[in-house]
Amino acid sequence: MNDDTLYDKDVVDFMIRKGCYYESFILNHPGLIASHDISMFTICYTTVKDFMSMRQYMGSDYINSIPKMLGLSDRQSLEAAGIIQVQQQPYLNLKGTNVLIGFVDTGIDYTQKVFQYKDGTSKIRYIYDQTIPGTPPAGFPMGTEYTAEQINAALNSDNPHQIVPHQDTSGHGTFLASVAAGLPIGNEFTGAAPDSEIIMVKLKKAYPYYLENFCVPPNQENAFESSSVMLGIEYILEKAKILNRPVVICIGLGSNSDSHDGSGIIEEYLYSVSNVPGVCVCISVGNESQARHHYSRQLDNEGDTENIDIKVGENAGNIFMIISNIISDRISVSVRSPSGELVSRVPAQAGYKSTTSLVLEPSVVSVSYYFPLEGSGDQVTVVKIFDATPGIWTITAYGDIIINGNINAWLPLTGFVSPNVEFLSSNPYNTITSPANAPGCVSIGAYNSIRDSLYSDSSWSSTRLSLDLPDFVAPGYHVGVFIPQVMERWMALVLLLPLPRVHAL
Repeated sequence: MNDDTLYDKDVVDFMIRKGCYYESFILNHPGLIASHDISMFTICYTTVKDFMSMRQYMGSDYINSIPKMLGLSDRQSLEAAGIIQVQQQPYLNLKGTNVLIGFVDTGIDYTQKVFQYKDGTSKIRYIYDQTIPGTPPAGFPMGTEYTAEQINAALNSDNPHQIVPHQDTSGHGTFLASVAAGLPIGNEFTGAAPDSEIIMVKLKKAYPYYLENFCVPPNQENAFESSSVMLGIEYILEKAKILNRPVVICIGLGSNSDSHDGSGIIEEYLYSVSNVPGVCVCISVGNESQARHHYSRQLDNEGDTENIDIKVGENAGNIFMIISNIISDRISVSVRSPSGELVSRVPAQAGYKSTTSLVLEPSVVSVSYYFPLEGSGDQVTVVKIFDATPGIWTITAYGDIIINGNINAWLPLTGFVSPNVEFLSSNPYNTITSPANAPGCVSIGAYNSIRDSLYSDSSWSSTRLSLDLPDFVAPGYHVGVFIPQVMERWMALVLLLPLPRVHAL
């Protein structure tokens, strides 16, 4: 197979659990282009056309198999976090010596001085760029690998990017890496673990099929699939094992495109990874508490209804929304447009999808039901509004069967939906993004170190599993770095990185 094949716009990937009842049908399907094993899962690559055929084998499990859509969790901090004091404590001397820090993000500007030792060599051990077809790492299906030797050769040349063409056009990955592992620059800057070394994975943008499926705005470049994140983490783990070093894995990404119950494929994978000795997984909880993207209500009795009102502004484009309820309940929905046109109550049937073109407005409404979800058994209802007209859209939830009665709804992550789309009645709790709700990982929130107060946008606990998250908060307001080209302010989830002190995986 040519490596370029997996970059075709008609290609799509999905994940299946090893040993599932339809595994043989998928792996023996003539339309399967490639597959890659990761822990207890297999990532499969095929065309959109053949995927429509394969998904019939999956039934309701289809919703578990498609990747989640992840975006960046961006928003006098080392001293405020206590890191400088720890670094200067002679008996601790915790500066990340012999520790690797791995990132799955937007890449890294390897030419910056904060990533170079005094002799001019790089502290970056590997870069795995999933966006560049070429020579993939051994056993991996796509991308190009750059070693420390290649990076050093590039740094010694007049045109580094001619030798190693990897670049971080966003700056997000560069920022996280500098805050976590940047070398001291005089008395002006030092990273939290300056003696550590770096493995960077630049994530490939999501396939067009999933960008359309999750209604991602066309101008959103930083949209990544959870399958690509898992592929990147697997690469980091493999290199850490080869180097015989403990590793901290930083995930500065989040998603609202699931039921927030911590039972998805990526959460299960991260839980297994976090149990490996010498591996620590740190994840940003997101900045969604004040975004008005979460709704929660209680239905008390069978037959009760609840109106979920969404305020939509001008030129909002397409809207994606998830409604979640637990296994004991059954919910069905109807949709009313701002002009009053009604999409009647759609019966809740597993795997059923209803698509309605409105008469009075140019919008199209889609309602899909998925249950029981793998892991939790819960129900997820997906409502999509294409070319949404401005005004108040009302989704009415009907309690067909009510034992528990709690329903939650989420709009996409900030940046994945128009800023003029929000719930009229929102709830700041349960806004911790996926995969920060994965058990076993270290979830990081943010606080305002200038005012010594909670950073207002940082996502709030709890999760649907009633986990007490985040585990830590770190300074996340007006955090800067000593990089002229990257002066943006981002959430510093890495400021409280726990560094494993074991010396082998």
